[in-house]
Amino acid sequence: MSDETNGVSSPEQYAIGISFGSSYSSIAHISQEGRVEVIANEEGDRQIPSILSYVDGEEYHGTQAKAQIVRNSKNTIAYFKDYIGKPYSQIDPTPCKQSAHPSESDGQVVFTVQESAEGESTTLSVSEVTTRHIRKLASSAADYIGKKITSAVVTVPTNFSSEQRTALSKAAKAAGIEILQFIHEPVAAVLAYDSKDPESVQDRLIVVADLGGTSIVATTHDYELGGAQLDEVLIDHFAKEFEKKHKTDPKKNERSLAKLKLEAEAVKKALSQSASATCSIESLANGIDFRSTINRTRFQLLSVKVFQRFTRMIEEVIKKADLDVLQIDEVILSGGTSHVPKIAENVQALFPDTTKVLAPATSTAALNPSELSARGAAIQASMIQGFDKEDIEQSTHEMVTVTPHTSAMIGAQITGQPTDAATIIIPSMTAVPARKSKTIDAPEGDVLLLISEGESEIKVTKPEPKAKTNGTKKASDDDDEDDISDDDEDDDEEDELREKVYKTKKILAEFQFKGLKKGAKLEVTVNIGSDLGVQITAREAKGKGGIRGTLAAPKPTENGSA
Repeated sequence: MSDETNGVSSPEQYAIGISFGSSYSSIAHISQEGRVEVIANEEGDRQIPSILSYVDGEEYHGTQAKAQIVRNSKNTIAYFKDYIGKPYSQIDPTPCKQSAHPSESDGQVVFTVQESAEGESTTLSVSEVTTRHIRKLASSAADYIGKKITSAVVTVPTNFSSEQRTALSKAAKAAGIEILQFIHEPVAAVLAYDSKDPESVQDRLIVVADLGGTSIVATTHDYELGGAQLDEVLIDHFAKEFEKKHKTDPKKNERSLAKLKLEAEAVKKALSQSASATCSIESLANGIDFRSTINRTRFQLLSVKVFQRFTRMIEEVIKKADLDVLQIDEVILSGGTSHVPKIAENVQALFPDTTKVLAPATSTAALNPSELSARGAAIQASMIQGFDKEDIEQSTHEMVTVTPHTSAMIGAQITGQPTDAATIIIPSMTAVPARKSKTIDAPEGDVLLLISEGESEIKVTKPEPKAKTNGTKKASDDDDEDDISDDDEDDDEEDELREKVYKTKKILAEFQFKGLKKGAKLEVTVNIGSDLGVQITAREAKGKGGIRGTLAAPKPTENGSA
């Protein structure tokens, strides 16, 4: 693009996707072949620690900076992302215990580090730290792609405030990066999967659990739950083992604790891939080296309470949405902690077999959960980078994006069949306009086809109580027979049966078909307009014509009217 008036060429805009996390960041773009690529930085890391460190006048980022937490903790800045756009009075400084501590300056969050090899310390605002981090991410992407990075789509948690968005936009702009759009991390995860096979995209209910380093995010939040809690389990385990042998608690020394924390994270990652892992730390405390091995089973036993909190959070999300686990079609586990096999296994056990849990331990079709946010952001960036900022803001405004949806599902059923066995044509919460068709098996002879509005409900069937046996038992040499028999009866007791069924609320249309042949099929098409008017067509499959019905759009309700 060129500016003909000034005769000056405008730089070509190239946008990437950035996942800016509290623990790790990722960058991605769409290659010339149209594939999503998660970019490795100069150290070869695709999961780049969100850490900066200053050593002898040099600024280090990522893995090199993370290594300085042990040797140079006062000049190493970590866990700063959650402080963006917040006054000092609203932050929790706890995560920065082993790194540079946040302090207050005019009510704002700042870090004090020694940038130069000699001289006085420098006070850096959290905004400046963020600017430097984003600048480095963009530089790594530019070196890989061979193009100057000018803009990005950035993922944020679902509870990221408008003040935080504004502050992050300003910090990115100072780094020479224009943020085209913020998208929520769960949305980015869904986008990453939907783009994998666009032809197979269909309506479904999805739960996204973002299991990051310091939080689990879906539609509820717990910033005291995340991968860091699993690290703490390992830290406590190894610290107790060391203290038992050497009568010294390494957790009481900041340097020793920092070493334990780094190694515990590495052990946790190793246990996600292998049945056992070794913790090896040189000079952990009092000059004593430490080496220990832990297997996955032991780790799972130690972490059982943390695992239970993960599944309870997912259950809470589903209840908050007024849904049941039987209604969920798919669960996407996103974030680095999703690599832990036991978490995915527990989530799978929470849902029926029909629910697909997308995580490495439960599905071969799963993408790398650590990369989902960056992938989704890159896909979105590739779609909107050609538009002006103003056009993007207008097209993503709530007045545009909040479209009408169906409140109830629309189903078809044939008289004589169970009332809860309808074929769903239009699911509830479908954005309109919408047009969908279904083919239904029909019995031979005359058939009445009912089209109705309905809702999904959970049908509970309790097992019939078992009849008690009368009479006396035969004598047995086994003194524990009575106890064993009682235990067996408890084990054989069946749980109640819960199944998802269709409940009719309102009949919309009836269609009569006469003299259908054996093996006949009926094709039903429902077309809902943007005004919520409904057109229904029913015909014998592969037949011509058919029967049509129209339901007028509901009258609009004036503001303030019931």
